[in-house]
Amino acid sequence: MSRRAALGVKDPFFRTLLDFIRECISARRVRWTYHVTMRLQQRFLRREMLLRGVASLELIESYPHDKYLPSYLLRGEREAQIFHAHVAADLDGRNVRVVTMYVPRPDEWDSEFRSRRSRE
Repeated sequence: MSRRAALGVKDPFFRTLLDFIRECISARRVRWTYHVTMRLQQRFLRREMLLRGVASLELIESYPHDKYLPSYLLRGEREAQIFHAHVAADLDGRNVRVVTMYVPRPDEWDSEFRSRRSRE
């Protein structure tokens, strides 16, 4: 099975799932869930962090069997602030759905906020 097939990306234009996610965000094919809208307000974060930080996005966790759509945890940076965004990829609908966004806590993540610390 090819890497593209393993990632579930059928369109040859997108080499990787991260390319698909970045393209959707850049083209503003983004659906903001009610949950993320409320969390952004509570956490004093803005949608622009994701929209303008698209080039910095890294895929750090994968949840391919999530309830409705495969989803992914992304790490990004915007104006020297690191953030995480949990997004679901709708490959057939050619869009992403932002589930939640937050600033990761140093006590829960490694120093670069790419790997969770083990709970002991």
